[in-house]
Amino acid sequence: MLRINEFKIENLSSDCFTDNPAPVFSFSMISSEKNVLLKKAILSVNNWMEVFERQTGLVYEGPELTPFTKYLAILEITDDHGETAKASLEFETGFMESKWKAAWITDGSYQFKERKKSPRPMTFKKDFSIKGEIEQARIYSTALGIYELELNGRKVGDEYFAPGYTSYKNQLQYQMYDITEYLQKQNLLMVIVGGGWAVGSYTYKRMNRIYAKRQAFLGEIHIRYKDGSHEIIGTDETWKVTEEGNFLEAEFYDGEVYDATVKLENSSFHNAGIEKMKIEPQLLVQYGSPVKAHEQFEPVSCELSPSGMLIYDFGQNMAGVIEADIQGRAGEKIVFYHAEVLLNGELYTKPLRSAKQQAVYICKEGSQQYSPRMTYMGFRYVGVSGISADKIKLKATALYSDISKNGSFSCSEPMLNKLQDCIEWSAKSNFVDIPTDCPQRDERLGWTGDIALFASTAAYNFDMSRFFDKWLKDMRAEQNPGGGIPMIIPMVKIPGQLEMLFPLAVDHWGDACILVPWAEYMARGDIELLRKMYPSMKKYIKACKFWAGLFSAQKKKRIWSLLFHYGDWCAPDMTYKEWMKRGKWTGTACLAHSSAILSEIAGILGEKEDEEVYRKLSLETAQAYRNILMNENCHIKGGDFQTGFVLPLHYNMLFEKDKKRAAANLVKLIRDNNYNIKTGFPGTPYVLFALADNGYLEDAYKMLLTDTCPSWLYEVKAGATTMWERWDALREDGSCNLGEDNGSGGMVSFNHYANGAVGDFFYRRILGIEAVEGGYRRFRIAPLPGGGLDFAKGDVNTPYGYIRCSWIIEDGGFKLTAEIPAGTQCEIVLPSGRSFTEGSGSYCYEEKIG
Repeated sequence: MLRINEFKIENLSSDCFTDNPAPVFSFSMISSEKNVLLKKAILSVNNWMEVFERQTGLVYEGPELTPFTKYLAILEITDDHGETAKASLEFETGFMESKWKAAWITDGSYQFKERKKSPRPMTFKKDFSIKGEIEQARIYSTALGIYELELNGRKVGDEYFAPGYTSYKNQLQYQMYDITEYLQKQNLLMVIVGGGWAVGSYTYKRMNRIYAKRQAFLGEIHIRYKDGSHEIIGTDETWKVTEEGNFLEAEFYDGEVYDATVKLENSSFHNAGIEKMKIEPQLLVQYGSPVKAHEQFEPVSCELSPSGMLIYDFGQNMAGVIEADIQGRAGEKIVFYHAEVLLNGELYTKPLRSAKQQAVYICKEGSQQYSPRMTYMGFRYVGVSGISADKIKLKATALYSDISKNGSFSCSEPMLNKLQDCIEWSAKSNFVDIPTDCPQRDERLGWTGDIALFASTAAYNFDMSRFFDKWLKDMRAEQNPGGGIPMIIPMVKIPGQLEMLFPLAVDHWGDACILVPWAEYMARGDIELLRKMYPSMKKYIKACKFWAGLFSAQKKKRIWSLLFHYGDWCAPDMTYKEWMKRGKWTGTACLAHSSAILSEIAGILGEKEDEEVYRKLSLETAQAYRNILMNENCHIKGGDFQTGFVLPLHYNMLFEKDKKRAAANLVKLIRDNNYNIKTGFPGTPYVLFALADNGYLEDAYKMLLTDTCPSWLYEVKAGATTMWERWDALREDGSCNLGEDNGSGGMVSFNHYANGAVGDFFYRRILGIEAVEGGYRRFRIAPLPGGGLDFAKGDVNTPYGYIRCSWIIEDGGFKLTAEIPAGTQCEIVLPSGRSFTEGSGSYCYEEKIG
């Protein structure tokens, strides 16, 4: 029996709204038969029909889609066993390229001039009446700032921080809300607009009004009546506005001040003004993954600190907000303080730098509930002042983009399972509309280097498709004409930092334009993403090649040392200047690696001439690294360091004889260092691969399982529930490493996913699941057991369905079970080297060990 498991448009199976004139479909199928492949798929939409022989990348090429129209897509498939199945889905278009009838509105009298502060939130309101029986009613809305809607006292929608953070000068998302069930004969719509990313205080320089001088709102209410008539109520000067609402302050860093005693009906409203926009972004219906509320936590303890503050421990570091049930008195002021760690029984807030991370609530009389809506915090611990413990009940809610779980991993070593949890929670905490570096201090920026190195691990654990697609759209828009990629996306020009004012080609950071879409392509098989990113990739590599060749002699023209590099960023026991001095090694290796990937992408896209050009560039750069940056015995000139060996080994830059030498040099370094990690951001994701793939599997496991500082399991042993920015963020003596001794003072986060890129090794080598072709149409299961582990299990959800795998060692034997989805082919390789090629179905293999 054959059935369609998931049928998607634009990577959504329901509630899909699009402004894409050529939306993309995909599907997975399930069959009770073995070795099932797709024979044909017939897709019908809008009087258009096309026959496909693939399951992903089904691009609509029919008649032009019209705005505000609902369409039915019908899919009929036939497999190679003659079985058939059918499914359908609905999707709806937004404005497409039609013009809005509404105007941008603001409070024209509000002249916000304070520096390094966020503006007071604006509250807009509109009274309107209904003229007949409603068939359908919707609000289309967006803002410069972040906004929330309330209609007749009810919150509209379930997302936070709409419209999200984008490259505002280029594109801005708008949301669509179905309000049919909300409407009454007389209606009151309230809109709260905070400064958010666009107007509020942002970046570690605490800049404000980066994208606009004040908040602005744009909205249209579309009402379709049962008699066939249609009404649009758009924002204009008849809407009212005030700054005398409940929200007295709202900012991502400092937090929120909310006064529940304010009665909006008594506030002084006046007519809104039409805002003259300095930017004209393209307005597109929500195409990213909106931020929503997810897991909720009860406190595991509540203690009175030495200072007299109530301190709640929620047992999990996260990005989110508190939810409080309060028995309060009118005017009573409660302050909620947030921190990641405790020191001497008190909240340790020094790592927050200038960020307050506070929520202040001024009570009304009686029983009431409060949860921040215009901010979020990074925290495990919450301190409360202004109320006694018997008058308040507290919970914590995790906020992150609406990315679904995509994979799982567990094994017989509990500490590795805890490490896997840390990896997942650091990702959740930093996938708050953009891939941030950390969720707590005065930063929370879209650093490209962190996600470039973590993208593959992220794509194993979560469905990153819409999240990455949105962020990469901003990257394309922000790329320098010369090819440089900003180090933070969306780009913010930070005064005093040349590399932030003029986007440069920076190894591993800029390579996000290649590494992120490549990771997503391998996970999802989205060739359209490669096609969209290809011009950016080419421009970037051209810039890298230029800087490597500038002022260089012929032999050194592929050694990339100019201009700026982060080098071996965050390697332990070094100063930040020493990290950066390793830039010519990290830069040259990265140029070789990214050129090789780009050569492969060119081949996939049918760009044969480019394929050869980039293959040659990769080879020349790899040879330059070997001949100029290493000596005849493959030692690093200037002194051996772990990352210096890890990158050429994992990037496949060396011939076989040199691989053996480099691997031997690497393993000696690691053994001499008692298996402690010494890599920075670029080397950490790959160090275990460099060992395991070059004859040192048990050394890889020893390094992974080491629990002294610095190591992954040291963090777990120290009680971490998320990954740390520094390997010794919390030292063995209990003190916090703020970077005072290496020149990077104040730079420490206990929720920073970059070093969690080790999660890739869990899936690819311990579990053994690895894509051979984009989207796992062909893949491999080749587990490498070791380190005393006696079982591992997990799964990965692919565009074709779930791959499931488990292995166990018992009674001197190795047993592997695998489930292969329909439409795919898998090479299964046992530890002995025996291999089998299988189609879809469930399989079990056993062999003796030794």
